[in-house]
Amino acid sequence: MFNIQELRAQFPALSQKIHGNDLVYLDSAATTLKPLSVIERITKFYSYETANVHRGAHYLSDAATSEFEKSRETIRTFIGADTIEEVIFTKGTTESINMIAQCYGDKFLNEGDEIVMTELEHHANIVPWQMLAERKKCILKYIAVLENGEIDLNSINEQITEKTKIVAFSSCSNILGTFTPIKEIIKKAKSVGAMTLMDAAQYVSQKKINVKELDVDFLVFSAHKLFGPFGFGILFGKKEFLEQMPPYQTGGSMISSVEFQCTTFNHLPFKFEAGTPHVEGAVGTLAAVEFFNKLDLENIFKHEQSLMHTVQDELKAIGGVKIIGEALQKAAIVSFLVEGTHHSDVGQILDQQGVAVRVGHHCTQPLLKKLGLTGTIRASISIYNNESDIEKLIDGVKKAKRMLL
Repeated sequence: MFNIQELRAQFPALSQKIHGNDLVYLDSAATTLKPLSVIERITKFYSYETANVHRGAHYLSDAATSEFEKSRETIRTFIGADTIEEVIFTKGTTESINMIAQCYGDKFLNEGDEIVMTELEHHANIVPWQMLAERKKCILKYIAVLENGEIDLNSINEQITEKTKIVAFSSCSNILGTFTPIKEIIKKAKSVGAMTLMDAAQYVSQKKINVKELDVDFLVFSAHKLFGPFGFGILFGKKEFLEQMPPYQTGGSMISSVEFQCTTFNHLPFKFEAGTPHVEGAVGTLAAVEFFNKLDLENIFKHEQSLMHTVQDELKAIGGVKIIGEALQKAAIVSFLVEGTHHSDVGQILDQQGVAVRVGHHCTQPLLKKLGLTGTIRASISIYNNESDIEKLIDGVKKAKRMLL
C-alpha cells in the first residue's frame, strides 16, 4: 500500500497557503500538479543541457537528442506501441486530434461519409470534426449518453453504420468521469471498417493503456494531465496509416531534402514534427512517465475511488446538492450543483477556503445543453488528495450554501 504523506511530499505546490489556508487541489482534470522530479528535471535541462536536437555537432546537442529520443522510446513502451515511428510528439491532445482530422480526414473522407462521436466529448474532439464535415460534406453523428452519464450501449450499434469512416471518442469524460465502453466501441467500428481515435487525456492517469491490445488506430493524450509539463502531447498512430497521411505542418526537421521546385519529406515520426521541437517538454514528460511507472497504480486507483464515493455521499447528505453524472464505472471526477446558487459563486467561496475546483461548462457545452445546464462545479481527485481535502471541500460547500441561500 502506498504512503499518501510521502506521495504528497513530492508535490511542492501542496506546501503553500491560499488565502491563509492550506491548498486543497481538486482541479486535476484540468491539469495535474507536478512532482519535484519533473520540476528538477526541466530545471536541469535549462540550466546545463540547453541545446537543439538531431543535427548538432557538439556534446550538448548529442545529449539533448539522446534524452529527447529516450522519451519517445519510454512513451512507446508506456502505451505498448510496436515502434517509435508510431509515437508523434505534438503540443497536446487538441493538436493531435486536429492533425488526424486534417491529415487523415481531408485525404480519405468524402461527401456523405459519417463521423461518429459521443455526446460526452470535449470541444477538442468535436470542433475539428465539425470543420472537417463542413469541408468534406460529411455527416456528424453522436452516440447517446443516458441521464446517469453512462453511454447508451444500444446507441453504439445505432449510430455506427456501414457509412461510418471515423469513430472519435473519449475513454473518460472530463466532466462526468464516465469510463466509456472502449472495447465495445472499437469492436463495432472495426466491424464496419471505420477508423478509431481514442481521446485518452483523462484516462491516461487512471488505467494502464496498451494500444495493441485495444487495437485502436489513433490514441492521443497530453503530458500535463500525467504530472508532466504543459504544451506537450502524444499522438499514437498505426504506422500503416501515418505513412499514408500528408504532413500536418512544413518546415525544418520534417524534410528529407528540399530543392527550389520540390521537397521530399522525412520518414516517421519526424514527418509530423516540423520546426524546433519542445525539447524540455519531452525531457519533462520522460521524468513524468518514470514517476508514474513507480506508482502503486492499483491501490492509488482504489484510494481515489474511495475519496470520490465519499465526496458524492457527503454532498448528498448536505441536502439541496445535485450530483451530475453517476455512472457505475467512472473516474474520481464529481460534477455537482448547489440548488438555488450559481456555480461560479460557489467556486469563489471555495477558493477563499483554499479549495481549488473548476466551474463552468468544462468545454462540454453540447452535453450540458442536453442536460439542461449551463455549467457545474467540478471536483477532480488525483493521487495526492486525502481525506482532509474532502472534509475541507464539504465544509466549504456547506459554508457556500449558508452564505448564498
